[in-house]
Amino acid sequence: MKKFVNNLYKNQALFYKVFLFALTAVLIVYLLPKGGNFKYEIPKGKPWQYENLYAPFDFAILKSEEEIKQERQQIRNNHTPYFQFNQKIPKEATVKTPEVVYEVFSDSLLNNREIQVVDFVRTTLEEVYEYGLLQTNNRVEDNQLVYLRKGNEAFEIPYKNILKQDQVRSFLNTKINDSNLLNFENELLEVFFSLIEPNVSFDSEFTQKELQSKLDNISYTRGNIEQGSRVIARGEVVEGNKYNILRSLKNEYESQVWSESNYKWILVGYSVLVALALLMLLLFIRKYRQDIFENNVKVTFIFFNILFMVLLTTIVVNFNIDYVYVVPLCILPLTLKAFFDARLGMFTHVITVLLLGFIVPNSYEYMFLQIIAGIVTILTVSELYKRANLFISVGQITLVYIISYFAFTVIQEGNIADVEAEVLLTFLLGGLATLFVQPLIYIYEKIFGMVSDMSLLELSDTNSKLLKELSEKAPGTFHHSLNVANLAEAAANEINANAMLVRVGALYHDIGKMKNPTYFSENQTSAVNSHDELAPKESAQIITDHVINGIEIAKKHNLPDRVIDFIRTHHGTTTVYFFYMKEKEQNENAVAEDFRYPGPIPFSKETAILMMCDSVEAASKSLKEPTAGVIDNFVEKIISKQMKEEQFLNANITFKEIQVVKKILKRKLKNIFHLRVEYPE
Repeated sequence: MKKFVNNLYKNQALFYKVFLFALTAVLIVYLLPKGGNFKYEIPKGKPWQYENLYAPFDFAILKSEEEIKQERQQIRNNHTPYFQFNQKIPKEATVKTPEVVYEVFSDSLLNNREIQVVDFVRTTLEEVYEYGLLQTNNRVEDNQLVYLRKGNEAFEIPYKNILKQDQVRSFLNTKINDSNLLNFENELLEVFFSLIEPNVSFDSEFTQKELQSKLDNISYTRGNIEQGSRVIARGEVVEGNKYNILRSLKNEYESQVWSESNYKWILVGYSVLVALALLMLLLFIRKYRQDIFENNVKVTFIFFNILFMVLLTTIVVNFNIDYVYVVPLCILPLTLKAFFDARLGMFTHVITVLLLGFIVPNSYEYMFLQIIAGIVTILTVSELYKRANLFISVGQITLVYIISYFAFTVIQEGNIADVEAEVLLTFLLGGLATLFVQPLIYIYEKIFGMVSDMSLLELSDTNSKLLKELSEKAPGTFHHSLNVANLAEAAANEINANAMLVRVGALYHDIGKMKNPTYFSENQTSAVNSHDELAPKESAQIITDHVINGIEIAKKHNLPDRVIDFIRTHHGTTTVYFFYMKEKEQNENAVAEDFRYPGPIPFSKETAILMMCDSVEAASKSLKEPTAGVIDNFVEKIISKQMKEEQFLNANITFKEIQVVKKILKRKLKNIFHLRVEYPE
């Protein structure tokens, strides 16, 4: 049991990776659609490359989206509107007729013709209200049929039969002129206008309800294909009706009610495919990015980003499939490039796109567009901390999306008119969403404790609190750090190392000297040397302690681990040679280990560059009469000594790159000392 616990403890990092791998795979499989997947890709506009396909079961042929759209529009155009007829208003007008007539006409004026007048008014009212009076004239053609609702009954009539408000006066004038009551025209008009009021109104609620009912009853299928019928033959072009039949078969296949056994096998298939994809990524990291593989936080960060993109895409697909390209998938390679490198970012992006192919429709088109966009992202985005670069790259990414979509549409439809403006808008929205990468990187830095180039840019500001404190307490060290930063940045640029990282590391590598600044020669302003009163061992202890002190100060000020690594390694495991030799003069049995820096030795290209630049810049102050030859020998001697002591054994820097760094240092030192080419006399 004890042995098992010990093994578990020793291999806890490996067990964590296995757990992370399994958890990520399970969560991704959970997010994937659980129906069966159609095993054929439907290449619209291209020949069918597979064997003859026969219907495995009966299925209905789905109408195309364009057909359904046209049918919906036709229903809207041909839909008969409804108007509500108020029966109460005509009845009330008929009942009130005698009363209004007696109010308008005097007894002498009627002269025993009141019955004739009342009958005329009532008869005219019946004609006015035969189909009703409409106050507002709707935008309906006169010959169009409409429904007139009287109670629970509806009658279909031409719209022109309904009397409109602006037609009432001419209608009444005609009726009065045709009667023998023309002498009472003004009085009769006054009676009518007192009695008549609109009783027909457009019934928008019932009209919309009926329209929606018709739209809901649209059939989305036309015809059936029987089991065993040939769907398509090898070599036939997939277009028109053939394309619709294949699309219908795919839809029916993926929407079948699967048995529990089928469901389990689908889960097994998904699990194997997802596990294979994630395993390839993990093996890539283990083989080519060993430092990342050994860091569980970094591995977790990579897997988290994959899971995040799968989750985000699943949510959008379930909400509305048309917005799938709004998901800013290019944030993934951007983020990984900012924290790691372009190659890892591209590999992870491709793996993620392959996984998303299970979720999205038209998976080949989707994967092609996303992989091309990912490649453009990796190739174009450099120095992410420069805002202009990000905007330019986002524009290029969006342009590539649009061009690729345009090409696919032309291939499939054979017509430029089929390019949809809505899809182009989703590409623009996706491009704008990619700009969110900067705040996202900041959030990741806080959560996972990593550092990006944007944070390095902030740390490189010499007006920061810590560097200002260094310049005040140890001005000589500060000046030395600036010189080292310039040398290291130039060398890093030449061998394609991270120039921003090595510059920041150089600025902070000697902050530990703030604790005892006068014990370091660059800060001594008088002839008095603080080491004169100390034993060589004590002096060496103070010198080597500046590494430990620097680490403590860096952690106190929350500097990232990537920067602290430069403080740890800039002297490696070299000895404080001056005090070691001084001790040896006094004691022949002096032990070199007592004068050695704690290490570790540099373990990256950048930390190796800093060690070389720091040693050369510091020692160059001792050159009395520097010449080109003296500087060349001087640089060779210092770096050769470091190589002899195996200080670069763990760093991924080649001999060729070390030679390039030497060349840069020689040239820079010659510029610093203002050396000119010596011409023969």
